[in-house]
Amino acid sequence: MEAVYRPELWHDLFEMIGASAGALVGLLFVVVTLHFDKINERTDANMRATMEGARYNMFHLLTVMVEAAVILTPQPLLFAGMELIVINLFGLRLPLTIIYKYFNKNLTISHRGGFPTALIATIIVAYVLGASGGAVLAHHPALGMYMVSVSCVAKLVRSVLTAWMLMFGVSHAQATKQ
Repeated sequence: MEAVYRPELWHDLFEMIGASAGALVGLLFVVVTLHFDKINERTDANMRATMEGARYNMFHLLTVMVEAAVILTPQPLLFAGMELIVINLFGLRLPLTIIYKYFNKNLTISHRGGFPTALIATIIVAYVLGASGGAVLAHHPALGMYMVSVSCVAKLVRSVLTAWMLMFGVSHAQATKQ
C-alpha cells in the first residue's frame, strides 16, 4: 500500500502537539518561577545544570510549538522542509551545549545519580529526526511528516520527563541541604 500525503489528515495532530507544547511552556514557567529563590540559593554545578536544563527544556517545547506552526502554515513542502531543518539544527545546539559544559563535572541530577546521558541522547535523536524529516519532506511527504511528528512527540515526552526529573532533583537538593 502506497503512502499518500494528505495534509488535512495531519492538521489535528499538529494542532494538539502545538497546543500541548504551549501549555507545557506555561506550566514550566510557573514552576520555575515559584521555585526560583530556592534554586538560586545553590551555586553548585548540579543547580546550574538544573536551571540550564529547565531553561533548555522550555526552548525544546517552544521548538515543538514552532514546528507545529510550520506544518500548519499553508506553504510549499520545500519551504516547510527547509524551515524544519533550520529549526531542528538550531535546537540541536542545546543538548550539545549541556554536553560541552557539564560532561566532565560531577553531576548527580539523573535518575541514576550521574550525567543525564539518556536524556541528552533522546533530545539529540529527536532533533536529528526532525531535521531529517524536514529534508525528506519535499520528496517523500508522508515519510517526512511521520518523522517530524515522531520528533515532536519525542521532544514533548522527553521535556515532561525532564521537568519531572528536575523538579525532584531540586526537591532532593533542598532536602539534603536541610
